Amino acid sequence: MSSLNTDETVALDKVSEVEGEIREFVRRDAASFRRAQASEGELVANNISSLLQRVSGSSVQEIDRLISELSSLRQTLAQEGERVSREVVEYASLSQAALQSTRILADTLTNMKRVPDAPSISA
Repeated sequence: MSSLNTDETVALDKVSEVEGEIREFVRRDAASFRRAQASEGELVANNISSLLQRVSGSSVQEIDRLISELSSLRQTLAQEGERVSREVVEYASLSQAALQSTRILADTLTNMKRVPDAPSISA
């Protein structure tokens, strides 16, 4: 979980950095954009388009990476769930065997007490 928090922090820092770049870009070019001719307006639009493509590209890559990581975690959890199920079945089998052994011992001791000339167990 801590790696996700660290990754989220890094992603938020990147988003903040990009937002700062966008603000700076808009402030810097706002005055010239108002006075720009049609060809200059096209250049500014291309610059903004380029910046937005960079921002969206890194966001998409980050989302793809997170999806991949979550898929890997899902697979790991499924495998661990199967392993735990196997362990529970094995424990139940062992517990059942121990219960049967205890019953056999108890029955044997009970039968030994019923036989009158059976040797006694004394310490």
